[in-house]
Amino acid sequence: MRCSRVTEFGNVAMASEEVVERVEREHRPSPIDVHVGSRVRLRRTLLGMSQEKLGDALGLTFQQVQKYERGVNRIGASRLFDLSRVLDVPIGFFFDDMPPEMGGEKHRRFGGFQESQDGFEDDALHRRETLELVRAYYRITDASVRKRVFELIKSLAPTE
Repeated sequence: MRCSRVTEFGNVAMASEEVVERVEREHRPSPIDVHVGSRVRLRRTLLGMSQEKLGDALGLTFQQVQKYERGVNRIGASRLFDLSRVLDVPIGFFFDDMPPEMGGEKHRRFGGFQESQDGFEDDALHRRETLELVRAYYRITDASVRKRVFELIKSLAPTE
């Protein structure tokens, strides 16, 4: 009799471990949601926009924007549409550079009617130095000075 109780308790413990594991899996952000959120954060920072300012433009709190950027909250279709308009990018931008194991470029079977878009291939775009350079460049108000700075930088870089 005692042996059957141990087995029963063992099964209960095993079943509860499986439930805990399933609940943890369900509450983890999807890698796709994390990727899309990181693209929202990338574009927002490239524009020099705060989470609060983005939230105001969308009618959200900065905490909600934070959750979207971390992938904790999933971004619905209408919200993604709003984000693309506020951040001035096509909706596909949020899916650019998605790794193949998450269904990125290499896993597409059908091209559909979408025009091909070149994603950002270089991690240099994710560096703070790049963000600061872009922000400083766009703070130059005189268009002719900005163009000269652009030409200077191009002349200093090695030719491809």
